[in-house]
Amino acid sequence: MARVPLLLVPGLLCSPRLFAAQTSALADVAEIVVPDWRRAPLSIWSDWASAARWVLDQAPADRFVLAGLSLGGMLAVEIMQIAPERVSRLTLLATGMRAQNETERAIRRARIRMANDGLFDTVLGLQMSRFIPANRLPDAALVGEVVTMCREIGPEIYKRQEEMAAVRVDRRPDLPRIACSTLVACGREDAATPLFLSEEIAAGIPGSRLVVLEKCGHLLTMERPEAATALLREFLTG
Repeated sequence: MARVPLLLVPGLLCSPRLFAAQTSALADVAEIVVPDWRRAPLSIWSDWASAARWVLDQAPADRFVLAGLSLGGMLAVEIMQIAPERVSRLTLLATGMRAQNETERAIRRARIRMANDGLFDTVLGLQMSRFIPANRLPDAALVGEVVTMCREIGPEIYKRQEEMAAVRVDRRPDLPRIACSTLVACGREDAATPLFLSEEIAAGIPGSRLVVLEKCGHLLTMERPEAATALLREFLTG
């Protein structure tokens, strides 16, 4: 059986390490590409369309399954504005489609200032409370893997991602135009993109399916790799 072309788009501060478990476990059914932000010119972060087009250029085939987590999910929906005919199926993991309000923009820009002031490790400490549920913070192996991933991305890419995230547009009005089969998934304990954001995405995309992973936070592919892999395998092969 031919393998399914699959483009997995990482989120903010996420390297391909985000999908390491899925890249290995799904190799029998999927031809997988994970864009690496470290290989992109910093100029792609000037606007959403530029970043989406760079991601689209990494696609493994002319037509492919598209999946993204958090900021990667937002970019996936940007791709649906540019080239929907190329996407056979769509998966949106732990993401939201709302624009940022003034308070949210101010918080993001405060984190950017901290990174500019050489406090990137402090920024990472703040992000851990958003990325990982409190009950999993004592898990040294998980936290260490997430911190390693974030440090791989580093402050320069992070600052640009954060600024672009601050000025994103509200894509909820565009969701009803998504016509391909769509899976929406989120951890119930996700502090970065709470469950209601996934619920409204699923409500906005006709015929989409919502799956909630229990006892799971934001980085569901790392926190519950077996469950996330099984979900993607079912979606790819079902």
